[in-house]
Amino acid sequence: MHTNQTNAFTRRQFLHSGLMLASATASVPAFVQSSALALPSATAMLSSLAGVPQDRVLVVVQLGGGNDGLNTVIPYTHDAYYRARAGIAIPQNEVISLSKRDSDVGLHPALTGIKTLYDQGMCSIVQGVGYPNPNRSHFKSMDIWQTADTSGTGEGWLGRYFDAECSGQPGSSKSQSNNQPGIAIGREAPLAMQGQKIKPISFETADLFRWTGLDVHDSLQDPYEKITRTGVTDGVDPNSNAAFLMRTALDAQVSSQVIRQAVARRPRVQYPRNLLAQQLAMVASMIHANLSTRVYYVSLGGFDTHAGQGSSQGRHANLLGQFGSAMDAFYQDLATRENHKRVLTLAFSEFGRRVSQNASGGTDHGTAAPTFLFGPMVRPGVASKHPSLADLDNNGDLKFRVDFRSIYAAILKDWLKTDPTSILHKRFTPAPVLRA
Repeated sequence: MHTNQTNAFTRRQFLHSGLMLASATASVPAFVQSSALALPSATAMLSSLAGVPQDRVLVVVQLGGGNDGLNTVIPYTHDAYYRARAGIAIPQNEVISLSKRDSDVGLHPALTGIKTLYDQGMCSIVQGVGYPNPNRSHFKSMDIWQTADTSGTGEGWLGRYFDAECSGQPGSSKSQSNNQPGIAIGREAPLAMQGQKIKPISFETADLFRWTGLDVHDSLQDPYEKITRTGVTDGVDPNSNAAFLMRTALDAQVSSQVIRQAVARRPRVQYPRNLLAQQLAMVASMIHANLSTRVYYVSLGGFDTHAGQGSSQGRHANLLGQFGSAMDAFYQDLATRENHKRVLTLAFSEFGRRVSQNASGGTDHGTAAPTFLFGPMVRPGVASKHPSLADLDNNGDLKFRVDFRSIYAAILKDWLKTDPTSILHKRFTPAPVLRA
């Protein structure tokens, strides 16, 4: 396929042309219907650039709802923690202790899976992560994290990364990179992965990531197969909107088949029966299948623990148990084929919780909280000091120590090998979280 043909129509140009997808839904794959023709050409998946490590993968785990950082990475040597949380504090004798170097804090007893990764030197814990003038709205704060902009507006930070890798950065010698979009598992594609040009592939289960025309009528099989077999039908101008639609249908069909075949393979380890674990099992299968996708996004919700939070038991403990066991199984699975060496995982939540518990046995929206990074490429251990429990802000919340965008800068610069300033639109000193 010629370059001018492949790039004849951008997503915006296609939508502006006025061609309505509604008239073509019977012959267009479900993915194309839901993501507005965002998938790049299948042939571009094979492109490679000198200096850009195409084998490196980033997995993002979103802990939605505002995870209580104080009951996750616990300052159990501080009396102020127990005074503020008489009913929900984790007893000292139940806290999972870390190394002598990190003896100031410990882990929630449900996080045995995270402790396993910590002991293997594959876990970095960054405490007190946040941003200036924190917003305590779930939606706004999540938008801020996902756009890497305190206004919470604009494209997603990973979307900007994909846009830059697809079309080249200002001042860069590269003009085309591996532009296979990221893959998000869930009902909706996260804002973090939404770029101007490149949009993520998003699905809940691989079985739903398929063409649904035959569910409508058998007569639709032949025309669809003709489109996906040839890319462009006879008599269609290769530079027309119709040709673009046909090529996109072909691309979606190719990706659909590859992804469904990858996910159909049985994992080499036993995953826990929870939603996050099943999402990560699919991600591991796609990584094992050598998909060229460089970023995957999964999520676990339910962390808005205003009431009935509990201490070592209860709702929060259950969620942390799911998180820890899923991460442990994921890296066990990756290690069966040495793929753990090429996968960095970032786990974050949009904010932490208040230092003091509320009257309902829970915690209200707060500010700074710990962020986790996993993989053999991380600098293991606790990467920053715990925020002061005595010097709080005017709302009784923790003052952040680490700007989350400095973690993004480290991932972009040291792992994905791209210019973080052009992606984040501001210079942030990369946090020292990855090995040299």
